[in-house]
Amino acid sequence: MKSLSCPNSECALFGNRDAGNVGGHGFYGTRAGKRRRYRCFTCGKTFCSTKSTPYYRLHHRRTVFDEVVSLSVEGVNKSAISRVKQIAWNTVHCWLERASACCRRFNDRKTSGLEIPELQADELRTFVRGKETPAWIFNTIDVGSRFWPSIIVGRRSYRNTLTLFHDISRRMKSSYRPMVITDGFEFYERVARRVFGPACLYAQIIKTRRNDRIIKVERRPVIGAAWRFESALLASEDSSTLNSPVHGTAEKPT
Repeated sequence: MKSLSCPNSECALFGNRDAGNVGGHGFYGTRAGKRRRYRCFTCGKTFCSTKSTPYYRLHHRRTVFDEVVSLSVEGVNKSAISRVKQIAWNTVHCWLERASACCRRFNDRKTSGLEIPELQADELRTFVRGKETPAWIFNTIDVGSRFWPSIIVGRRSYRNTLTLFHDISRRMKSSYRPMVITDGFEFYERVARRVFGPACLYAQIIKTRRNDRIIKVERRPVIGAAWRFESALLASEDSSTLNSPVHGTAEKPT
């Protein structure tokens, strides 16, 4: 069956959906009825179709799992989901952990070979268990599509800034160098020079605030000649000038 691959990481054909080395191997019983079981002809291991998916060994209907995840995406907290769906809080928590792990694996596998002509990087502050425990979300944004190809959660530090840029560099084509725009956070320039080198374009947008209002915006090219920025902006379908990421603070505890 070419649509299935062997989930055994030690198998020579692990993850290969085109090998045709998987076939039917009887059935097994569940609350919802009989389910098909499969066997890998290469390593001899048997498995069910939900192996390596969030539905593996799920003791509820899959539609219920999907509804719980959808409610979480819409911002409903775990306690409310537990009450509405009449499912234990710990079960809801475990399901959401499964779903998030699956999403991370999917994004890591599919987000590659990117061509991003204009890249913005920013940090957003949020809170965990109240305002005494702030956390920072480092993110990069493809201006054209508004896609966030890389996100790092942690302290506002040089290490996390470097991790963010290394991750986005790994996901882009090796020969591609974007125009990078950030705010004035102290580590961005060092990291941009280290990861992308002199071939990229890097600029900072410095905003001066007074009484929570922006009174001055300074656009500062840092890496690259002025004519290169002009050419990049002329070729851009979204920007006619250097624009900064939308910087904000998520005040609601998570």
